[in-house]
Amino acid sequence: MEYITFKVDGTVQEEIKKSKFICHVKRVSSEEEARDFINAIKKEHYKATHNCSAFIIGEQSNIKRTSDDGEPSGTAGVPMLGVLENHHIANSCVVVTRYFGGIKLGAGGLIRAYSGSVAQAVREIGLVEIKEQVVLRITLSYSQYQEFVNFLKDHQLTEQDPLFTDLVTTTIFVDKESQSSITAALVEFYNGKVHIEDQGIREVEVPLLFPEKQ
Repeated sequence: MEYITFKVDGTVQEEIKKSKFICHVKRVSSEEEARDFINAIKKEHYKATHNCSAFIIGEQSNIKRTSDDGEPSGTAGVPMLGVLENHHIANSCVVVTRYFGGIKLGAGGLIRAYSGSVAQAVREIGLVEIKEQVVLRITLSYSQYQEFVNFLKDHQLTEQDPLFTDLVTTTIFVDKESQSSITAALVEFYNGKVHIEDQGIREVEVPLLFPEKQ
């Protein structure tokens, strides 16, 4: 199970030619949850000119829906969906609320405004990759632990929840396909004198530091 979604639920806002565009994003797991979110935004912003939406559901992105909510056909929902697709985002819903400021943007301007609003949310809120990784619990002496930072750096890993007692126990998360090679590398690094415990699979969120700009 691997897919990309927003780091957190949230909103971003910008003004374009006196119209206010507010992009609301939410992580969702079903079409029903997405539609509930859309309806909640519409209820909250019932005075808005438009509440356009797009969502993608499923690890294979098999459910996709859009709504222009009164904007000219193809100028809002589809461009919004395009941003989600370009970033390979799934299990997410976006709603862009527009408060009309009196200046018409034209079809091209609307497409840029609605897609740009979602792209801004991607940049400001950020993305994470949801993936299943193997949890490895490692027990080390204090002298071994002093060298552990070098191992982490060499293999581009980070530790979680180190516990300091008479020994040091710490945790790393590794991709399933990397488990054997990382375990072998640890054994070699410590000349066989290391205790490694496989604690099973866990769903983790890996931040995407440099999402591709739309």
